[in-house]
Amino acid sequence: MAFVLEHKDTSTKARAGKLSLAHGDVLTPVFMPVGTQGAVKGMTPRDLDDLDTQIILSNTYHLYLRPGCEVINKAGGLHKFIGWEKPILTDSGGYQVYSLADLRNLNDEGVVFRSHVDGTSFFFTPENVIETQEGFGVDIMMQLDECPPSSATKNRIEEAVNRSILWAKRSADKWSSTTSNLFAIVQGGLHYDLRQKSAEKLIEIDLPGYALGGFSVGEEMTKAYPVIEKTAELLPQDKPRYLMGVGFPEDIVKAVSSGIDMFDCVLPTRCARTGMCFYSKGRLRIKNARYKEAMDPIDLSCTCYTCRNFSRAYLRHLFMTNEITAVVLMTIHNIHFYLDLCKKMRKSIQNNNFKEFYKNFFDSLIYL
Repeated sequence: MAFVLEHKDTSTKARAGKLSLAHGDVLTPVFMPVGTQGAVKGMTPRDLDDLDTQIILSNTYHLYLRPGCEVINKAGGLHKFIGWEKPILTDSGGYQVYSLADLRNLNDEGVVFRSHVDGTSFFFTPENVIETQEGFGVDIMMQLDECPPSSATKNRIEEAVNRSILWAKRSADKWSSTTSNLFAIVQGGLHYDLRQKSAEKLIEIDLPGYALGGFSVGEEMTKAYPVIEKTAELLPQDKPRYLMGVGFPEDIVKAVSSGIDMFDCVLPTRCARTGMCFYSKGRLRIKNARYKEAMDPIDLSCTCYTCRNFSRAYLRHLFMTNEITAVVLMTIHNIHFYLDLCKKMRKSIQNNNFKEFYKNFFDSLIYL
């Protein structure tokens, strides 16, 4: 992997860069649609390609369970199995340490999960998680880490920091692929001193990229922003910075202003399934009665397939009658919105006017 920091905005910490990976280049800032099971919900690879999606995210835990490593490896790797030719990043299963806390036990050796599918037990270690991801042939692999909830005590969060550092070292020792790149994950909750400790120890390992994990796990994002900004400053300038699992468009714009390059989140697809659409003035709920006869598109300034062809009234009609097409069309729009937001931020950074973009973005927000 090569990462080139192409430009830094002169009045903020925002950055524009380029990741060169085995399956193509990725221009940053970038949003990665989430395809947990090897598919972005409601979208085909053709749809994603039409939206100029550069990279998607899948999940090692879920793919390990279904369809299983043997099936994916038999297909020739994850790219061939899912019909996606561009880069893929796989999360390690560290988030499931948090989200499936009732179904796992962990110690310094690794994590024993009880499958949420059929109850069978299996053991994830830093080493076999790397082995699995290398077998998938993905472009970016995440280390196995422990993601504690925001409600955990500082002592408990420090324990997770120490364990994640240990696992990062073991992951690096196991890593052997020349095409699958390993990223470390900085933990520490909202405690800057723990974030600093985590970042400094992980930087010593000298991996291709660094992620900030353990945000958007129950805390108020207003409290997270200062920690994200200060922690980003600790990370190497010449390596990509990835904020995991965050978030709303407002969160992403704020994080870009702090020097973050990469993002993922389930919100564009999840919100589409509940009838929420993102647009240039914030968010709107398509089921609201005001849209029953609204002949405008979701967003007059949007160029996606949905907005070029369909009205709010039609989308509301489809949604209220439980037509699956409603979810597909709103998912197309929401993902386009996130991808286009990153393109606009990149352009503003290159033109040294990100500060103006930032102000205009937040000044225009209303919620319908």
